[in-house]
Amino acid sequence: MFRQMGSAGVYCAAMNNAQQILQSVFGYESFREPQDAIIQTVIAGGDALVLMPTGGGKSLCYQIPALARPGCGIVISPLIALMQDQVSAMRQLGVRASYLNSTLDADEARTVERELRSGELDLLYIAPERLTQPRCLAMLEQADIALFAIDEAHCVSQWGHDFRADYLQLTLLHERFPDIPRIALTATADERTRTEIIQRLDLAQAEQFIAGFDRPNIRYRIALKNNPRAQLLHFLKDEHAQDAGIVYCLSRKKTEEISLWLQGQGFNALPYHAGLPSSLRADHQARFLREEGVIVVATIAFGMGIDKPDVRFVAHLDMPKTVESYYQETGRAGRDGEPADAWMIYGLQDVIKLRQMMANSDGSEEHKRAEQHRLNAMLGLCEITTCRRQSLLNYFGDTLHQPCGNCDTCLEPVDTWDGTEAARKALSTVYRTGQRFGVNHLIDVLRGADSDKIKQFDHQQLSTYGLGKELDNTQWRSVFRQLVARAYLSVDIAQFGALRLEEKCRPLLRGEQDIQLRRDTGVTPTRQQTKTALPADIDVGLWEALRECRRELAEEQGVPPYVIFHDRSLKEMCVVLPRTPEEFGYITGVGERKLDKYGAAFLRAINEYL
Repeated sequence: MFRQMGSAGVYCAAMNNAQQILQSVFGYESFREPQDAIIQTVIAGGDALVLMPTGGGKSLCYQIPALARPGCGIVISPLIALMQDQVSAMRQLGVRASYLNSTLDADEARTVERELRSGELDLLYIAPERLTQPRCLAMLEQADIALFAIDEAHCVSQWGHDFRADYLQLTLLHERFPDIPRIALTATADERTRTEIIQRLDLAQAEQFIAGFDRPNIRYRIALKNNPRAQLLHFLKDEHAQDAGIVYCLSRKKTEEISLWLQGQGFNALPYHAGLPSSLRADHQARFLREEGVIVVATIAFGMGIDKPDVRFVAHLDMPKTVESYYQETGRAGRDGEPADAWMIYGLQDVIKLRQMMANSDGSEEHKRAEQHRLNAMLGLCEITTCRRQSLLNYFGDTLHQPCGNCDTCLEPVDTWDGTEAARKALSTVYRTGQRFGVNHLIDVLRGADSDKIKQFDHQQLSTYGLGKELDNTQWRSVFRQLVARAYLSVDIAQFGALRLEEKCRPLLRGEQDIQLRRDTGVTPTRQQTKTALPADIDVGLWEALRECRRELAEEQGVPPYVIFHDRSLKEMCVVLPRTPEEFGYITGVGERKLDKYGAAFLRAINEYL
């Protein structure tokens, strides 16, 4: 390609060819800021650390220097499917590109190695685990190398959301090839992760390029879980009936359940998680990339480096554990610059699940504390009442001086209320019950419930017993959730989700501070949302969730809903809130047969709602 203009004597001319390569090879008229500065730095032989949002044109920052400099550009990429897609795209442009990964047999790999040694390649993509093998390093030492590009560089961070152990060995590039420029690229990295990338890749002398993180074409929308499947179905049918998109779930089991359910609703939906056979994962990813209107329902195992421009939405049915994860995953929408949606629903149960996962991890205490801070930041983004985009960009050290006008809190400003008195009652109840109980029991105390558990611990004698009857169960859950989100309370996983007071709550308890809470109108439905007259202590949102569960089961079996359970049974579920099969078995109308047949589905509906 263009590098064949000469040797070192015309090196400056090679730098000037960047614009020509951009136009003649890639078909673009001009660079985006700061692509030109990055490309010139690498062409000149300097190292670079590049933080640029998904869809911002990171690939060009190493592809053009690889074509302008003598030798072959070596790209370290963590995903086989991404390598194959990028190589196919490069070959379409006339670039001599190939890859080395586990999909090649011995003869194919030897052919690629020969092409590299003989100077027949412009770009070679290599998996990190292969790059560090002695055979591969020996091959690279015999070749003419233009540069090393370390894609998805955040994988080097043990604090990050996509850690890959093989990336820790990439300092050998600087040690073994000190004169070859290196460019490390990522779309998401907070200050701590950037510091670790620099340290672990030995990039202290690299020039740093941090582009703006804003993706103005993406509309951020976050809501509380009410009836997750109904909420998702409403979003898809009303706004994205024929569109390609990604639905993220926290568990493998849930991805399969949701994808199967979406298929039943008429969508072309495919599951994707690390537990599926690799051939099936590859097939589902290939279909998503090449077919139109495919929805992938996935865990975070899917999506790193996905190069599909027309993903019109990314939906989260569970809250991601970090803002970095959220930004990375939502960034897969709208890479073509056209309008796209980042839609998410969440609940306090998500926080408890994520904290359980952290508590059970093998990480050090320092690592767990860092993850806890990141989870709190994610929950804070969910609960914020001002512009979400401003908060999101601020997390990465970027500034948006005016509200964006393209997120839910801008388009429909959040209604707030003076929650000072309610918050003090909630905090006081946590304290007076010994910081040993979860949300449901605390609400029972505040609303003066006459339960066996209240009597067991003699909590009807507490000064806060019955002081919270002015709010219903759903409203109290909202109060407790927001107090957790704002770090007035924490969740003690070791005590099965018990709420504990944090130091921050002292001024609020002493009357030295007021607090405004968001009014969760979407979680406290009006009576008009159901035709059934309900008692005052029934949570209407849970009632509707149980009715939806019953309706789905009835449709599957072709029977009327009352054959599954009568309304009386559903109302009792709303009051008793069974959480185990044993507790569910005591509900009126639940015999052994119905417990075995329907217990899991209704318990799941209750747990998801709570």
